[in-house]
Amino acid sequence: MPADLDALRADLERLDGRGYGGYKRLRDGRWAWEHGELAVVRVQADPFAPPSRLQVRVPPEVAGLPDDLLASRPRRRGVADALVRATAAALGTGRDAPFSVDTGGQQVLARSAIHVAPDGAVTLRLAVALPADGRRIRGRHAADLLTRQLPAAVAQGLRWTTADHERVRAGAEVCEDAAALRGQLGDLGLVAFVADGAVLPRRSGVDDRPLTGSGVVPFAAPTSLARTVTLPNAGAVTGMGVPEGVTVVVGGGYHGKSTLLRALERGVYDHVPGDGRERCVTRPDAVAIRAEDGRRVARVDVSRFVGALPTGASTADFSSEDASGSTSQAAATVEALEAGADALLIDEDTAATNLMVRDVRMQRLVAAEAEPLTPFTDLARSLHRDRGVSTVLVAGGSGDAFDVADTVIRLHAFTASEVTGDAHAIAAAVPGREGGARAFPPVPARVPDPASVPVRHKGKPAVTPRGAGALRVGPATVDLAAVNQLVDPSLTAGVGQALRRLVEDGLLDGSATLAEALAALAQALGEEPAEALAARWAGDVAAPRHHEVAAALNRLRTLEVRAPGAQRAERPS
Repeated sequence: MPADLDALRADLERLDGRGYGGYKRLRDGRWAWEHGELAVVRVQADPFAPPSRLQVRVPPEVAGLPDDLLASRPRRRGVADALVRATAAALGTGRDAPFSVDTGGQQVLARSAIHVAPDGAVTLRLAVALPADGRRIRGRHAADLLTRQLPAAVAQGLRWTTADHERVRAGAEVCEDAAALRGQLGDLGLVAFVADGAVLPRRSGVDDRPLTGSGVVPFAAPTSLARTVTLPNAGAVTGMGVPEGVTVVVGGGYHGKSTLLRALERGVYDHVPGDGRERCVTRPDAVAIRAEDGRRVARVDVSRFVGALPTGASTADFSSEDASGSTSQAAATVEALEAGADALLIDEDTAATNLMVRDVRMQRLVAAEAEPLTPFTDLARSLHRDRGVSTVLVAGGSGDAFDVADTVIRLHAFTASEVTGDAHAIAAAVPGREGGARAFPPVPARVPDPASVPVRHKGKPAVTPRGAGALRVGPATVDLAAVNQLVDPSLTAGVGQALRRLVEDGLLDGSATLAEALAALAQALGEEPAEALAARWAGDVAAPRHHEVAAALNRLRTLEVRAPGAQRAERPS
């Protein structure tokens, strides 16, 4: 049975002035009070080490959440997000605050920091920097933190009787509506949906909150692309449906093209109420693609995009320690297809120009037999026809994609219009390219070697996130800065723990293909992936998509792969 908080307070006060190591006696301790139970999961070794980790559980009868808010995973996820933000506000977390709670940004993610169970029990996980004076324990301050401030914040933030009911219900309803809308896209023949009234511009490149002010233009669907959907809470909602196939987004600079694409990239996630993109959703398997100079590529078949090289190297089994922009983008595209992407999101600004287009003048100066690259525009139509993969392409400098576009959307001063007919007429009157669509055959499977994924070193876990854009795996740092849909450091931490599960649980067993291993991972993590990923790591994680897990694996510089059925290479002893 856990002790009560009075015992914890007395224990901490007795530690006042002692050496910092005295805090270790708190490890694995449990203390209860009327609103919940506190457990100390990990104790920091010294004042300068990563903070200690705590867990608080509030039982269903104390949390008192109404049954309708617990009725589905999307609703519980929205409730959890609202509760954890309220609790963090009550704790006063910040740069110099002792408590740290992972609330995230504008996206609502399944996080280990907060979990609302189907029965209404609430689990909060957070960090605390246990106070010290030099290397001496400040026991009275610690007692105040753990036995007064934390219980007060829990009582305020994690109970229905004191919660902001309107905000919690809004969180539940927004997530339920977004999930329902995302689930309808396939049946509607859409890649994405952007609701009328959505606010897509952000405050800055480092501030993901919605832009405000008189100059903000709410989104409005072109009449020809307007669709009306019925959602569980919002009812009938009208907006722009982005159709399957090849969609090209055009317009002048600073008129909203890339802003729309960024919203579609992040439409794979739910958003907090008031974000402006709550009903801007994209298919769950849509993947952003870009060029990435210098990345590693491990035995990827890029022959659809890159033909015979002057060196004679095979592009059907292409590897590089320092890929160019074009080969890195070709590899990223094939890797995304291997992982099950059904839509590609590409911005001309971050793509390799020579892989995207090759105009008539260049074709006539450089003969086809001298150019190994096949432009993406020659493959986009067959990607959809042969592989069922749609493309949304932002194009501002070349009209070559007009020939293959099924839909063309123009952005002018953040106002959208459909100009497909005009684009096709221009393509017919002003030839911009020679050559036609190419077939897109199936992507060959690859089998990763688990021994090449060093998630442990000397028997200990060796995977550490470095913010949102990097992950340390064994001796190597995986650069994930170009993986646009890794929008939260906790997602990157979740990717790291997913890699651990793949190797430690034998899902990468030397015979499973990458796609098979990812499917097995999804099954192993079950319906509460953030909880499962957090089981082996005391830090904060959010549940990533398997596409970002695959992206990290593919960028790991130690990764070795082979074809299914091929003999595994012997490693030197």
